[in-house]
Amino acid sequence: MRNRFWSQCLVIMAALIGAGQPAAAQSFIEGSFDPAIPTLTATVGHAPGARITSPDQTYAYLKALAEAAPDRARLVQYAVSWEGRPLYYLVLSAPANMAKLDAIRADMATIAAGRPGNGTAMPVTWLAYGVHGNEISSTDAALMTAYHLLAATDDARAAKIMANTIVVVDPMQNPDGRARFVNNFLASTGITPAADRQAAEHDEPWPSGRVNHYMFDLNRDWFTLSQPETRGKVAAIRQWNPVVVVDLHEMGGDETYFFSPAAQPFNPNLSAAQIRSYELIGRYNAAAFDARGEPYFTREVYDLFYPGYGDTWNAHQGAIGSTYEQGSARGLVFARRDGTELTYADGITNHFTASLATAAAVADNPARFLSDFAAYRSGNASGSAGRGTYVIDLSKRRWNAERLGRRLAEQGITVLRREGSASVCGKAYPAGYLAVPQAQPAARLVKSLLDRDTPLPPDFLAEQERRRSVDLPHELYDVTAWSVGPMAGVDVALCNAAVSGDAMSADAPIAAKAEGAGSFGIAVPWTDSGQARLVALALREGIDGRVTDRAFTTAGRDFPRGTVVFPSGSNSPDKMARLAELARDVGAHTVALENGWVDNGPNLGSEHFVRLTMPRVAVAWDDGVSQLSAGALRYVLEQRLGLPVTPIRTSRLGRADLSDYDVVLVPEGDPSSVLGDGGLRAIRSYVQRGGVLVAIGESLETFSSGDNPLLAVKREAALGREPAGGDDDKAALAEAVAIGNDAEYREAIKDQQALPDTLPGALLNVVGEPDHFLSAGYDNGAVVLATGTQIFTPLDRANGINVLRFAAAGNLIASGYVWDENRRQLAYKPYLMAQPQGRGLVIGFAHDPSARAYLEGLDLMIANAVMVAPSRVR
Repeated sequence: MRNRFWSQCLVIMAALIGAGQPAAAQSFIEGSFDPAIPTLTATVGHAPGARITSPDQTYAYLKALAEAAPDRARLVQYAVSWEGRPLYYLVLSAPANMAKLDAIRADMATIAAGRPGNGTAMPVTWLAYGVHGNEISSTDAALMTAYHLLAATDDARAAKIMANTIVVVDPMQNPDGRARFVNNFLASTGITPAADRQAAEHDEPWPSGRVNHYMFDLNRDWFTLSQPETRGKVAAIRQWNPVVVVDLHEMGGDETYFFSPAAQPFNPNLSAAQIRSYELIGRYNAAAFDARGEPYFTREVYDLFYPGYGDTWNAHQGAIGSTYEQGSARGLVFARRDGTELTYADGITNHFTASLATAAAVADNPARFLSDFAAYRSGNASGSAGRGTYVIDLSKRRWNAERLGRRLAEQGITVLRREGSASVCGKAYPAGYLAVPQAQPAARLVKSLLDRDTPLPPDFLAEQERRRSVDLPHELYDVTAWSVGPMAGVDVALCNAAVSGDAMSADAPIAAKAEGAGSFGIAVPWTDSGQARLVALALREGIDGRVTDRAFTTAGRDFPRGTVVFPSGSNSPDKMARLAELARDVGAHTVALENGWVDNGPNLGSEHFVRLTMPRVAVAWDDGVSQLSAGALRYVLEQRLGLPVTPIRTSRLGRADLSDYDVVLVPEGDPSSVLGDGGLRAIRSYVQRGGVLVAIGESLETFSSGDNPLLAVKREAALGREPAGGDDDKAALAEAVAIGNDAEYREAIKDQQALPDTLPGALLNVVGEPDHFLSAGYDNGAVVLATGTQIFTPLDRANGINVLRFAAAGNLIASGYVWDENRRQLAYKPYLMAQPQGRGLVIGFAHDPSARAYLEGLDLMIANAVMVAPSRVR
């Protein structure tokens, strides 16, 4: 950083370790400090910024602070990570406020419910750090912020923050990722920190500390709620209803500091009052950074559009949700390209500065922030954001619809449930419905999640198209579509009236649906994620089942293709009883069959029924594949469907005994260089001998290239451009061309071998081949997420089948924004492909069906590829 005073302080503090250093050296502001409040050095043995504080050291210091000042601090555990690490937040305020803390929180809950408070409430400022475990400086800044607020004795600003507000410090949102980073960093360091960006200590191995145990980006999980860290955090925030939420991050080491106001686009569901408060807080931060001579930027890069971020999700709840970004040293010191060095202490100092400035903005304007929050919530409850009702049909993807309702309720959204046949707004709901009123305190979050489309601002879109016309990259930071109904595979309709029902609880179990009578067997219709989970759990327990690739009718009841029948004749009474127990636990739909006679379609002994066995699944792991894709695939298979997965490092695949596995998954990425010729030969041999290979996204290129590809497709160049290759004569003269106008010039300088322009992310419609087992459960097509640049040529009939393809251009877009040339080029291109090879099968997904684990509507597709395909191949 430009101001070197703070780095000099670091040197002094490091020298004072173990030498009775004064408490003042533990803060980044000069002043007097209460000696009764323990310092970081006294507790864990290093000064702030001298080392990277580990998760265990963080816990120790949090506990020391809380024990030293019980009248001003309360430590609360709110979650446990996958690897068993606790997640805490620390509540800070003046003794008088802490004495009535429960009453303050209760009154904030009343205000959040859209009702007038009793005057007890105080504004809550929530400061969250380290959601990405390798963005390291924020956690130490959290500890220094807590220390300063508790220990400073002559800082009027700190005293005002404690007197006028409640501050909640969430210092480490991703302890598993931070532990991974710290361990890798310590293993790489020598006798002195290396500033060289090429040094191992700055070059993390796979997976990086950014992600949690299942390799999720926790800053994209806020409305998906797939990870325990997120679920605990959302529950905690809902208990406190903060008026300001700041998520403190790191970015590239050559950058300075970012704070709000955010870049465009803003989500249209944000209010004008919120936008004004972003400006207010931004000015507080600017004054604090200006006073220290620190550079910063605003209104660039980091937008407020996608509601899965920590900032935007909280903004939809009425808070002023912000992302702050600090250039990262990714260690203790980092050599920047401009010739300066960035230290770990610099990052801590800047995050500490922004934390106090933000808290001060609230403390100086408590009435404003509290009244704006109250007006937001009460206005929503009164119908300012709409008075209609979203109605979710329980007759389609029942289990997914029930799960979606509970996930919405977990976010504080009112969800009503109606059992049995009903009619709403002229539409029949034979199995009942879920109803989500628009007029409720969380109305704007409701709209953002359940509207079919959230439009981008027209002026922003016009600017992006202008940029693209002059060969500049677009400025969209994330996906443009996230409508949770289509992503869950359920039907959501907006009814312009109030709809009745009973309130749904987020933790209510999904009720099983057992129908029919008879002792021949149990049928599990292939209709939703719960059905797939039941089948997987049954197979794990050795219960014998058979799956059909044709629909059938028996006793007047229709069963779709993909239905699994568990016959009593091949299962003991104990196993059949266990199957019923599993169905109740899952909340699945089962039908008892009286006999094996069918009125239409195949009988159980037909070749259209094959015996299912528990698949042995391996996934390519490590360099060459995306950690996000590998983690999401493993999560969906293990945690949602119940199928164990064995990770095998990509570099080992060439010498691994793949015959031990029925399915090998290769996630999104570019594994070719890591696999090498040996790995590719091993995978080819595995497939030829009867294995199932499932390749995702850009990994398809690895298996579709060469003279004898496993998958006979090609990646397409951009529409109107030539694919790579051509004349190798470097000395050949170019054809003479006259350029007559600006349009011809632009055409002349375009990359003639360019890939399609990057698709930020949109939900697109696909349609299926009804005679292939991989499309079972998708007779009416599906909605998928498409991102990136990959578009593949269709398989011809001689080689395989395009099981699911993108819809025609006019019906392609389900939600979001797609560049027009991408829309035209994607039409009719394959999404899911299958090609027999020897005795095996290659399955290719053009885009990841497990992305972020928020496409539950595609779970049956994944189950078809992983659980059913091995039996079909066999």
